[in-house]
Amino acid sequence: MIKPHIHIPYGRIYEFIDIIKNERLDLEIYFDAKSLDSFTDEDILKLKKALSYKPSLSFHAPFMDLSPGAVDSKVKNITIERFGQMFDIAEKLLPKAIVFHSGYDKWKYAFKVNVWLEESIFTWSKLLPRAESLNVKIAIENIFEEEPESLQSLMKAINSPYFGVCFDTGHFNLFSKKSLEEWMSYLNNYIVEFHLHDNHKKFDEHLAIGEGSFDFDKLFKINKCRDCIYTIETHSVENVFKSIKRFNEYLNKS
Repeated sequence: MIKPHIHIPYGRIYEFIDIIKNERLDLEIYFDAKSLDSFTDEDILKLKKALSYKPSLSFHAPFMDLSPGAVDSKVKNITIERFGQMFDIAEKLLPKAIVFHSGYDKWKYAFKVNVWLEESIFTWSKLLPRAESLNVKIAIENIFEEEPESLQSLMKAINSPYFGVCFDTGHFNLFSKKSLEEWMSYLNNYIVEFHLHDNHKKFDEHLAIGEGSFDFDKLFKINKCRDCIYTIETHSVENVFKSIKRFNEYLNKS
């Protein structure tokens, strides 16, 4: 039986630790920059003890102010440094995957996707050897992308089994100008993780599965990935358990 991971910021784990342990939840842990600045070996030991039931883990890297496709070399270098810290933690906690934002925005790059692509290839080529050595997959999440071609181009350029896509349903629902079928036809072979949440196409609401307008029926019918991580990315305990129930219903139908 496939169990979804539950997205939670590192700074809030102990706030919900009783629920996490009682339900034996698998987790996607989000580390923001402040968490990385203060995270110590003692924190790792504390977290391992709190999660003694040994859940399946994935990570979500920081993204605010960072840009893996940055033209400015100093911005790119600090991005690589921050992302490298995620692999330092991965050495101790052994997640299956680490999610990173793509950093592509057509307005910021003046529609010059090749500029973003060239700089991104440099960044990920620096980080990929660490992912391979730790047996951890890098998952690039769609954010502002209106189409799947840019992500497919990055996947083809890197061309590694340790480098794939995290398909985010909420971001697709907000920004895509192409159909779900088109996205899956371009990216199905590269998807290693799904972020599951919903909205009404006006704001990134992070609602429970089925509470907005995203077509989850269609996703579970056309999705070809059987070994993916499925991560519920809603922002309340009520919506987490509502989403788990609906996720299991969709799996049973597909």
